[in-house]
Amino acid sequence: MKNFPMVIRPAEFHDVESIFRLIKHYPNELLPRAISDIVQNIDRFLVGEMNGKVVGTVSWQILPEIGADKAPSVEIKSVAIENSLRRKGLGQALVQGAINRIRTIQPCQIIVLTFTPDFFASMGFKVVSKRKLIHKIYAGCINCTKYDSPFTCPEVAMALVLSPSTTVKRSITKRKATT
Repeated sequence: MKNFPMVIRPAEFHDVESIFRLIKHYPNELLPRAISDIVQNIDRFLVGEMNGKVVGTVSWQILPEIGADKAPSVEIKSVAIENSLRRKGLGQALVQGAINRIRTIQPCQIIVLTFTPDFFASMGFKVVSKRKLIHKIYAGCINCTKYDSPFTCPEVAMALVLSPSTTVKRSITKRKATT
């Protein structure tokens, strides 16, 4: 981040109200998150803190798989930055922190639905068809109250494809060895 003393850290329970306020500040860009949802998923949030104040947040959600876990996906969501600090690198630092954390669980891809595709493109995400993200559509978009259909929603679907996980490779190797 440019010229700002910021710490990115895992969120803690005492950050819940600050996270809630940041997300609520962007009603047109972000889906609301109930305080109870933030509390239940606090281990999937990072915060950006400056001078003891939470000024940004990001979270992620593991998406359900239908059938065997062949191509697990994780969604980045709830990227929110204090308005006065936007366009100073905080969002990029938070998203990169989330990507680094998500990589440790070795999904095949990280997805995002966004109104700011240029921001995510600068971090390596590529536009994909929403039809390729049916598991996301059924997990979240189907209940959205903002748009009639997930396929007419103006958010852009994007994905960051990661290298195949070593866990998946190991499991394939084990299966071949036992057959």
